[in-house]
Amino acid sequence: MDTAAPDLDDMATAFAHTALGGGLSPAVDALIAEAGRLRHLPEQALPLLARARDAAPRHPVPLIALYRFHFYGHRLAEARSAGEDALAIARTALGAEFGDVPPSDDAARHDAAVRFYLFTLKGLAYLNLRLGAMDDARLMLGELRRLDPRDHVGGALLSHVLARHEAGCDPEMGESLPAHPARGWGGAGQ
Repeated sequence: MDTAAPDLDDMATAFAHTALGGGLSPAVDALIAEAGRLRHLPEQALPLLARARDAAPRHPVPLIALYRFHFYGHRLAEARSAGEDALAIARTALGAEFGDVPPSDDAARHDAAVRFYLFTLKGLAYLNLRLGAMDDARLMLGELRRLDPRDHVGGALLSHVLARHEAGCDPEMGESLPAHPARGWGGAGQ
């Protein structure tokens, strides 16, 4: 019997497969699809998503569906909670050492588990901005900048929004920061 620890590359590959919907049982997929059809009836859709999550607690797809349900329903605190759970799942798939050293440029561009983590971090930063949790947003954007210095997931724009907010800029009053660069972190958040 092999008692070796699971290979992190295998875990990341399996996560990438599941993030794209692989390994999801037809029953869970049906629950999510039905919740989508009932999205205009949140009191009926939410229990279906909860059942999907309970049936596949470590699979990212039910969490993504739950996140989207809350986000598009303007329930941002609930969306943030789902995003935090998704970040934890991605972190587990990537291993405890993930982030000690930023991922390679290639991984930030092409590795599904790394990109899922980075996009989830970006989404959480956005939600924290919207919810007024500026310290949490700043922390997440700093981590995103460290892990994605070439800004492959577009987090720099959020950093610029935070900088504008912290500088007290009001565009209606003619106050502004220098324009945000078309791509990349530039001076945002420095």
